[in-house]
Amino acid sequence: MPLTLAQAKVGMADKVDQMVVDEFRRDSFLLDKLIFDNAVSPGTGGSTMTYGYMQLLTPSTAEGRKLNEEYKPGEALKTKKNADIKIFGGSFQVDRVLEDTAAKSEIAFQLQQKTKAASNKFHYDFINADSTNEETDFDGLEKLVKGTSTEYIPTAAIDLSDETKIAANSNKFVFELDQWLGTLDGRPDMLLMNRRMKTIMSAVARELKYFTQTEDAFGRKVNNYDGIPMVDMGEYYDGLTTVPCVATDTSGETSIYAVKIGLDACHGISPKGEKLIKTYLPDMKAPGAVKTGEVEMLAGIVLKNSKKAGVFRKVKVSAPVSVVKLAKGSLGTAGDKTITGLETGKTYRVKNASTVKYTAADGTLTEEAEKAALGEGITAIKGLTNGRIYLVEEV
Repeated sequence: MPLTLAQAKVGMADKVDQMVVDEFRRDSFLLDKLIFDNAVSPGTGGSTMTYGYMQLLTPSTAEGRKLNEEYKPGEALKTKKNADIKIFGGSFQVDRVLEDTAAKSEIAFQLQQKTKAASNKFHYDFINADSTNEETDFDGLEKLVKGTSTEYIPTAAIDLSDETKIAANSNKFVFELDQWLGTLDGRPDMLLMNRRMKTIMSAVARELKYFTQTEDAFGRKVNNYDGIPMVDMGEYYDGLTTVPCVATDTSGETSIYAVKIGLDACHGISPKGEKLIKTYLPDMKAPGAVKTGEVEMLAGIVLKNSKKAGVFRKVKVSAPVSVVKLAKGSLGTAGDKTITGLETGKTYRVKNASTVKYTAADGTLTEEAEKAALGEGITAIKGLTNGRIYLVEEV
């Protein structure tokens, strides 16, 4: 039977599991509202957890007819699709002495932080994940709506990057935004965006009288555009740096995603029963000085009707980025599409998110098998993308 996190909590006997579910709900308006179809069983041998469904591409038509004439046949178009449940979460370790002597439980603190990290991971993947790039990811909205009729791309970027631009372009923004919302099948349940976009959109909504507020399940205020909740998707720490779940590109442009929640629209998928979220706490009485705990979620998303979600592109919310960014601990100095201040004769490893490259002799990046020390007179890495975050390390 389909269920929400609030409903999943009711069937849990473990108080810690209940607490973790509430943490997921507090951390995420999206997860609190999302419906999960818990109908997936592992395949033969337990190796896969695949959810099969039919996606509606084009709805059926209806028309009038004259006496003694037949209707012109017209069928709804659908396509068969599959989605796999993915496993994500993390583990933490705590020394038993620290747990025994701390004023507040270190395990409880680490459990809370790991839950928040898993929630942020779900937010990031809900927008950006692509199973073709990373086997452990499900497909996010960016992939699911790209190229569909609900991907709205204005002819030119709508500039809301400062107070003057907001005053000049807010009416145009709202006009085009409403045009885009009109392409969706029904009113969306939420608009997903980054923090700066939400701040600007709230200001525009207040000015043009589209702004309202409601309360979530925990009594917190929710800002709405014309009755539709505006959700800040937050940020995700990928182990190297913190990135917004809804990105702003180097030209200062970002996107807004709309989604309708429902079993005929966008919904989550999970295993049969109540195996959506699990916690594994250490046995403090067992031998071993360092104790390990884990938080794990088994989930994915599907979009059963391609017109129940969409994306609005090219909203400019900041000035263009003119330099690259360096991660904490990186070597070099950030410049315009380059990192300077390096040393001739040395080889460097360069990390950007999950991508790892190496220097070539001319200062460009290459694969590990072709890596080389910087050539004579070469002290910079070139050909980088402004706004992206790089970690440069000597090999």
